[in-house]
Amino acid sequence: MSMKIHRGATGPRQFLDLDRQQDWIEGRIDLPDAAARSESLEQRCRYAARVEKLLRRPQARDVAEILRLYGQSCIPVPRTTEREYWSVSCLPSTSDKPLVRVNASWMELFTLYADGDDIRSRFLVHLSDFTTDGSPEPEHVDEIFLQGCVVTHEDAGHFFPRGADMFGITVRGSASTRKFLGNSRVLRAIRRFNLTHMNRGRNAYQASHCYGVADYLLAE
Repeated sequence: MSMKIHRGATGPRQFLDLDRQQDWIEGRIDLPDAAARSESLEQRCRYAARVEKLLRRPQARDVAEILRLYGQSCIPVPRTTEREYWSVSCLPSTSDKPLVRVNASWMELFTLYADGDDIRSRFLVHLSDFTTDGSPEPEHVDEIFLQGCVVTHEDAGHFFPRGADMFGITVRGSASTRKFLGNSRVLRAIRRFNLTHMNRGRNAYQASHCYGVADYLLAE
């Protein structure tokens, strides 16, 4: 893929101008991606045992499917930006014990957890994309919309992380997560948040990037 480099810009803005980014957010265009990935064999081997451990979990099939949906819909030019501007970790050793976590810059974007034999997902987005009036006001959260994005309204929850215009959404179950990722307004919000943080510069979590899990995200 040939891309024009914009010197002095950070993140995907180096090769995707803001108009093209906005068109992608709105679903008006598909972005051509690189045909091949730039990969570190040493990095792949470092986390191979964790991938094998994840694949033995009862949630493995759902994790693979949800990551594929997320990669296809929510990350711009994922092969071009892999590791340098986003990463995915496998069974990271954090206190909340996730199965996988996607990061960009210094920010968590998306996390999957075990919930019995099923999964629970967590998304970070801009609060203003999920209020009734487009304001970053917690009391204006569009609860009715959120409940309509999942299979049963009890599957959707939310919280307020620290930071301006920040909103966390939890979704219980693989079926509700698939439905959530199929909503056009939700996709626009996720894409906008992801680009906000990818455009801030290089990913701080490159050392924990797991190519074996990224294979599923990239449908390889």
